[in-house]
Amino acid sequence: MPVKATDKKTGKKKLVIVESPAKGKTIAGYLGEGFEVTASMGHIRDLPQPSDLPAELKKTAVGKFAVDLDKDFEPYYVVSADKKKKVAELKAALKDADELYLATDGDREGEAIAWHLLQVLKPKVPVHRLTFPEITKEAIQRALLEMRDVDVAMVDAQETRRILDRLYGYEISPVLWRKVARGLSAGRVQSVATRLVVERERERMAFRPASYWDLLGTFATGAAESFKAKLVSVDGARVATGKDFSDLGELKAKSVAHLDEAAATSLAANLESSSFTVRSVDTKPYTRRPAAPFTTSTLQQEAGRKLRYSSKVTMQVAQRLYENGYITYMRTDSPALSDQAINAARRQASELYGPEYVPEARRVYKGKSKNAQEAHEAIRPAGDSFRTPAQVASSLRGDEFKLYELIWKRTVASQMADAKGSTASVRLGAVASDGRDAEFSASGTVITFRGFMAAYEEGRDAARDDDAEGTEGARLPVLKADDALTAAELNAVGHETSPPPRYTEASLVKVLEELGIGRPSTYAATISTIMDRGYVTNRGQALVPSWIAFSVVRLLEEHFTDYVDYDFTAELEEDLDRIARGEAGRVEWLNQFYYGDRVDTGLHTIVNDLGEIDAKAINSIEIAPGITLRVGKFGPYLERPLPADAPEGTEPERANVPEDLAPDELTAEKAIELMETAGPEERVLGEDPETGRTIVARNGRYGPYVIELIPEVTAEELANQPVEYYKNGKPKPPKKPVKQKPRTGSLFKSMSVDTVTLEEALKLMKLPRMLGTDAEGNEITVQNGRFGPYLKKGTDSRSIGSEEEIFTITLEQALEIYSQPKQRGGRQAAAPLAEFGTDPVSEKPIVVKDGRFGPYITDSITNITVPRSTAIEELTREQAIDLLAEKREKGPAKKPAARKPAARKRAPAKK
Repeated sequence: MPVKATDKKTGKKKLVIVESPAKGKTIAGYLGEGFEVTASMGHIRDLPQPSDLPAELKKTAVGKFAVDLDKDFEPYYVVSADKKKKVAELKAALKDADELYLATDGDREGEAIAWHLLQVLKPKVPVHRLTFPEITKEAIQRALLEMRDVDVAMVDAQETRRILDRLYGYEISPVLWRKVARGLSAGRVQSVATRLVVERERERMAFRPASYWDLLGTFATGAAESFKAKLVSVDGARVATGKDFSDLGELKAKSVAHLDEAAATSLAANLESSSFTVRSVDTKPYTRRPAAPFTTSTLQQEAGRKLRYSSKVTMQVAQRLYENGYITYMRTDSPALSDQAINAARRQASELYGPEYVPEARRVYKGKSKNAQEAHEAIRPAGDSFRTPAQVASSLRGDEFKLYELIWKRTVASQMADAKGSTASVRLGAVASDGRDAEFSASGTVITFRGFMAAYEEGRDAARDDDAEGTEGARLPVLKADDALTAAELNAVGHETSPPPRYTEASLVKVLEELGIGRPSTYAATISTIMDRGYVTNRGQALVPSWIAFSVVRLLEEHFTDYVDYDFTAELEEDLDRIARGEAGRVEWLNQFYYGDRVDTGLHTIVNDLGEIDAKAINSIEIAPGITLRVGKFGPYLERPLPADAPEGTEPERANVPEDLAPDELTAEKAIELMETAGPEERVLGEDPETGRTIVARNGRYGPYVIELIPEVTAEELANQPVEYYKNGKPKPPKKPVKQKPRTGSLFKSMSVDTVTLEEALKLMKLPRMLGTDAEGNEITVQNGRFGPYLKKGTDSRSIGSEEEIFTITLEQALEIYSQPKQRGGRQAAAPLAEFGTDPVSEKPIVVKDGRFGPYITDSITNITVPRSTAIEELTREQAIDLLAEKREKGPAKKPAARKPAARKRAPAKK
């Protein structure tokens, strides 16, 4: 609801429109009399889906993208169906206003929202554009003194980005649908991010480990504490470490000493009686500077490392902190601080840690962005005087407090003094009994003044570390050249090189920023998108690509090379910045991108000239000689080609790939194992003595099961049906009999397709098993579900011990179980209540959640209530998919009404 106020002196009303209600509520508290604050709830209009366009436009130049290709890429905007009520409210509020203040965010999206509000509301009163880098009283007062017009260049840049993404996605995605799988999508940034994750997995798949050995010794002087040192050279040749091997396991440098186990063990034995001395001691001063204040990307990285937050969660929490006046705007690529912020950070550092922790000169940080129009201040605590974590502890809880504390520490530390100390590197050695010269090394750092480290120290991403043995960074005793040392222990240590680490969300954001791909506001959304599409999944914090991502990336690399090229994508981003700065034109740029500046370039030309794409080749990867991985409609599987003399019609030998097996874990050895242990796809068990129908066991997409085969109705049977007539005497065509649904049953975990018997199959197909009724006449059944075997009486379900008990449990035993209080332990009713994998239509995870009106099934797009007659325990994946499909067929309650193309008024309303 808008926060209303009237200036008692003048009687005038000033309407302020912000993006979110939370932000509006905070701002309203700082504004004086006469202001009415309301929220637009984000964008009020956008490009519609082409299918929602009016019939008369679908066959025109607007029909393909909801963008008029014949009129300089003029976008066809419509007010979103869920925003019509909001627009009506804004228009009503504007009727009583004497001035309009557009206070949306200061980035491209916020500027575009302000422009769209002007186009839709058509105000006849003075209009002011103002932005707040933070929601504090001081910032709002400053903003009211620095009002401006809507920045048309920034609106152009946002509109270009929106049209660019529509052209990109709607031209390339259909190719993926045809050649890989329906429901897939391509995107300017998401496809490049997916390629990065896939390329890293390819490196891991190609990786071959190499082994090498060295020595680790424990040394001490007469009265000094012991320390560890590692063998670094033998007879003057440097000992090989992990960095000396390629990812194929080959030694890159021939001049190094590559020790195997025998050589290392022999050297250790020959050094046991040798006299060790210190050969050199090198001491250097150590200085470390604090990290710059947070930008959007560095905040996401650090929150991922230290708080284990995903990029999406980090931005959601930061949004709440900003809207409630705790931090400055959270979408920025600038690490710069205002004078007020620098003063506040220095003052708090001095008060909390002492004057000596604050350097004489103020620290000034500069960003890399050339786009001054979008260069916000760094993310920092709001206000001209920061609130410490202790001061906000009573008002912030959980994630919000943790993130605020992280931002406060980073900001204060950025204005603190350098950490200082000294680093000592020691070389020591001896001559072995066989005449070989062995030299060891150790290093250590002593911090004499912690400086900024007293407040905060930046985290680091996991890196390849094949040689870490604790010989670096440890505290060393005072040593000098020629000191005699005693070797208390000498051990031969073996190592194996490790593959490149997978990306985490933090490290992926870091590399995207380094490559210049995407912008601060897009990273979280990009990672969420590639996960929602099923291209990438999480394993702990690591990002693991799916096999379908391999197919998508391969198709794009081979047929849309530029569009997954890192430099090309970064250039597109810089071009958008140039448009935002007014250095390039929207129409000219879109023409060049889509049609090209030559005959053979441009996205339109590339799509039209694709030619034939071999879908089988795109979806195939050779895993081992004679074994190929195929990405099929129902997931990945292995296939071995048939021998040349195989009878016609023989199916190739196949094996399913386990869902939890990462691509780099599918080695040639593993593929052979899966092929050799794969059970038959189908086995005939016999005939049901009651019906005479054939019963078979199959390996299905959702696991092994048994099914009865329903014979097809023959043409002769249809022809022999009794003839029926219309009222006019003409014969009706014969009715097709209703297709009978076959009985099925999932196999127990202890069963398999090649071992299940006909008798077991018949029992499985009769489930659920009726046990009888209780004293009140309620039926009790026993059956198997996703979470194991259970009893069911109405809506009351009780778990039982094992699957085998389904056939042996009696009514008396069931009544005894129901006579006991229901146990609430074990699997708690948490969100989600159940998970059913990926929906084949939306390609999004299907889960069951507990809602206000009971449990419901959702794929994040479509929601459907779980039928009252179905217990959660007995709900199957197939049922969940069918229920969602039925809900989709019904369609939305109201279809968004399309409108005529909006008139393009570039000039904002005058003040």
